[in-house]
Amino acid sequence: MTLATRITILRILLIPFFVGALLYYDESATKGTVNEFYHWLAVSAFILAAVTDALDGWIAKRFKQKSELGAVLDPLADKALLLAAIITLSIIQVPGLYRLPLWFLVLILGRDAILLMGFAVLHVFTRHVRVRPHWSGKISTALQMCVVSIILVKFDWLKIDWWVWAAGLFTFVSLMVYIVRGVRAITESGYGTPSSR
Repeated sequence: MTLATRITILRILLIPFFVGALLYYDESATKGTVNEFYHWLAVSAFILAAVTDALDGWIAKRFKQKSELGAVLDPLADKALLLAAIITLSIIQVPGLYRLPLWFLVLILGRDAILLMGFAVLHVFTRHVRVRPHWSGKISTALQMCVVSIILVKFDWLKIDWWVWAAGLFTFVSLMVYIVRGVRAITESGYGTPSSR
């Protein structure tokens, strides 16, 4: 249990605080008095999570604290935070806070579900899965993070709709890329060809 891994775990523990603050912010709006304290509490939790993401990576490299547990938890923490933010921002409706469209939420969840099932299928049939990130996946993640950040800090002048469509486009492209890669891996393993029996 290295320091870098403990910081990653702290980032995971920040997720319920972040979601809870947004939900209380939404609840205050339904009561007729929007409580900005909960809004900035959510923003602070999100920023702290982003800072700890950079910090644990730097500590792991600088002090040679890379571990198998950290290699699993770090991307899991990032994905959990991003999904929690996107799901919550698709559900709540606070005046002045952009609400993510349903198609965006379905696309994000659908992509992750398909990739998870694909990973499981590859593991069953090939017994060896090499996860090679593609540039489209990295861009889609970065754009999704930008979308969440723009909404939380209410930078309306940045035309949030354009960012949402851009994030959606690259999310779809990355899904297609990983599907093609998965089909190719199954075919090369020999399990994708018709059985002679």
